[in-house]
Amino acid sequence: MSLPFDSDVFKAYDVRGVYPRQINEDLARAIGRGFVSYLKAERIAVGRDMRLSSPSLASAFIDGATMQGATVVDYGMIPTDMMYFAVAHDKHDGGVEITASHNPGEYNGIKMVRKEAFPLSGDEGISDIRHAIASGTLPPPAARRGSVEARDLVDDYVRHVLSFIEPGAVRPFNVVLDAGSGMGALVAPKLFNRLPCRTTRLCFEIDGRFPNHEANPLIEENRRDIVERVVAEKADIGIAWDGDADRCFFIDGSGEFISGDFITALLAEAFLRKFPGATIIYDLRASHAVRDVVERHGGTSLMNRVGHAFFKRRMRETNAIFGGEVTGHYYFRDNFFADNGFIPALLILELMSVKGLSLRDLLEPLRRRYFISGEINTKLSSMDLVPARLAAIAARYADGHQYELDGLSVEYVDWHFNVRPSNTEPLLRLNLEAKTPAMMAHKRDEVLALIRS
Repeated sequence: MSLPFDSDVFKAYDVRGVYPRQINEDLARAIGRGFVSYLKAERIAVGRDMRLSSPSLASAFIDGATMQGATVVDYGMIPTDMMYFAVAHDKHDGGVEITASHNPGEYNGIKMVRKEAFPLSGDEGISDIRHAIASGTLPPPAARRGSVEARDLVDDYVRHVLSFIEPGAVRPFNVVLDAGSGMGALVAPKLFNRLPCRTTRLCFEIDGRFPNHEANPLIEENRRDIVERVVAEKADIGIAWDGDADRCFFIDGSGEFISGDFITALLAEAFLRKFPGATIIYDLRASHAVRDVVERHGGTSLMNRVGHAFFKRRMRETNAIFGGEVTGHYYFRDNFFADNGFIPALLILELMSVKGLSLRDLLEPLRRRYFISGEINTKLSSMDLVPARLAAIAARYADGHQYELDGLSVEYVDWHFNVRPSNTEPLLRLNLEAKTPAMMAHKRDEVLALIRS
């Protein structure tokens, strides 16, 4: 018998929707059954975030997983990247995190990975589970129900994250931290209590109602508190996390938000100082700063299409030491090729310490040379308009070097851009860079006019 549900909750990289209208315990239980059946898993990890609906959704998922005979190791309330660590470290057949990441509190969802924390995606796994549930073809329950055991992995995880730096090398910086009432508040104290930094901690009361602001630092209003405090405290750096803490974001001492591609460039330098000649993966939306920094420090840079499944696969294929996306996902070979929201914070503090520079000073050479638009989203009235707009842009810039690794990218000597469609809605996303602020603004408006025509 099939289960009625909104198929839109099955996204390209996870399951996500409004609770309980789109995602509820019945669907979570069915996904638990489908997940174990798809992977033929015998032992899986389950974690959850702080959302009010997460305990009941986790219980339902566990119920479905054990119905199919799997042993479930329940790690309780943990960040998503700790779930990745748990799957790889404890050698599970797969794992899930009950979370809606950076979405508002009324949302929830499920992130799913197989062995070694490699993600399921719409192309591999998520669509299969959706089809099995919709068509009523889930296998029957196992003859013997699986068991549940609890495990605490926090201390092992903290030691693992700290292994990426020399804690004794970190200087006593003045740091403002904003956990957004989310999972960053579980791990950040255990890390920063072992460092000499003086910290001001905002929103460290874990609360799925998000009483202060939503846990999405990419939105400017959600950064207001940390920006004001960085300036007021004359802090050296501000660090904020999203809800499930698999991404971190940076504010410099003047209160300016740092784009993810500039952070990728700094992290590339940090790794190439330790691992000369290493390979770095960056996403096609990124500033040329990443490519140029890698080249200057003797590494190999490889451009990649957007999305964590694509990044993790390419990093495994090339044994890349590090990969970064402009949206704040940073991937590490020695973290089982998975993304992590705490390792970047420690590496940036270590780089500041080694070079004896503030974050603003580290960024100053990049800001003088590279002028980026940031990602600009334009919603169209229909999905049918997307191909026509991309074709019009391609025709207008036919004299540039074009490629279609993900959407449309066009490169000229002194400027370049990428326009890519959303997977789920009639939306075009523009990222553009030029060699002067005036050219950036002019070309940005020129391309936007085509998108919005």
